[in-house]
Amino acid sequence: MVNLETIKQAQKRIEGVVVKTPLASAPYLSEVTNANIFLKKENLQITGAFKIRGAYNKIASLSDDERAKGVIAASAGNHAQGVALSASRFGIKAVIVMPESTPLTKVNGVKHYGAEVVLHGTNYDEAYGYAMDYAQKNDLTFVHPFEDEDVIAGQGTVGLEILENCDKLDAVIIPIGGGGLIAGIATAIKALSPSTKVIGVSASGAPAFKQSYELKTAVDTTKVRTIADGIAVRDTSKITLDYALQYVDEVISVDDEEIASAILYLLEKQKLVVEGAGAVGVAALLHDKVKDIKDKNVAVVLSGGNMDVTLLSVIIEKGLIKSHRKMNLTVTLIDKPGSLMRFTEILNGLNANIVHIAYDRTSVSLDYGDANVTVHVETKGKEHQDEIYAALKSEGYIR
Repeated sequence: MVNLETIKQAQKRIEGVVVKTPLASAPYLSEVTNANIFLKKENLQITGAFKIRGAYNKIASLSDDERAKGVIAASAGNHAQGVALSASRFGIKAVIVMPESTPLTKVNGVKHYGAEVVLHGTNYDEAYGYAMDYAQKNDLTFVHPFEDEDVIAGQGTVGLEILENCDKLDAVIIPIGGGGLIAGIATAIKALSPSTKVIGVSASGAPAFKQSYELKTAVDTTKVRTIADGIAVRDTSKITLDYALQYVDEVISVDDEEIASAILYLLEKQKLVVEGAGAVGVAALLHDKVKDIKDKNVAVVLSGGNMDVTLLSVIIEKGLIKSHRKMNLTVTLIDKPGSLMRFTEILNGLNANIVHIAYDRTSVSLDYGDANVTVHVETKGKEHQDEIYAALKSEGYIR
């Protein structure tokens, strides 16, 4: 049973290995929410995520004989690195089973810590099943990412650190995937500060835990789809759900659009790279999903920062378009000398910076003698874009 004492024991075990990440004020976010917002920056953790806490506490809690045999885990990301690094600290064998589609950067990140990587299956569930079978056949200890009391206790140390740095905490907002993080933090928070409200945030594309919390019984889903891959858990753990039902006050959800906007906000306003799973709490605040926090002290756990750079580039690009800082235009010109120059002169006269241009005269949808010109333009807001549209319309480029 995880309790305050087991979490304090975990804190002693991980000392010197796990970083005590900062709990820092977020002035702009505080202003827009009318609350005192503090960010717990687990994205700055040694492996880029909180998972090292539970993984190290689990391996440190094993007997010498169990450690000597080695450990195994199934993960496509943060838990994999946590187990790999923890095993390397003890000088023991670690096998990590990852789905075959896992990006090379994540595979190399795990190998960097000395673990053996086995690629198997098309998704986490297939990798998990293979890892369980592999563990039994090779007499390895399986380190579960959340359905384990030593792991939960390790994650609970985040709650202890928050309270050490915030005298009066009115609420704490925590991402939910499998539920190990919120189970541990909520146990610590409610033991030391019972009046603090514990709020969980899940991705709407991974609804199992939220549905289970509301129904008060574990239910599974058939599929998940969200950019928050760190919390994209299909099935619900009865173990972590029981802790949530006892200690969590509310569970809310955010969609991918809201998560993406939070990732971009954290990058621009806080100068922090935070992955989708780590940004759900900020997404909930930015989109007014958290109620009754005016003038209150609220901590938000940024659970990880291992962001896929390809996805980040897409989020940035879409974010610039949505905030009217970039626009994409396609116009049809007469394919003759001077046509393109006149078009670009209009944009130049309106101080619109062209960052990409493409010229197509071969599309079968075009009349002979015409050409499509596509431009990507940097702009200064909606009024600037309206001015550009008006000018192009008056010149006959837009109907």
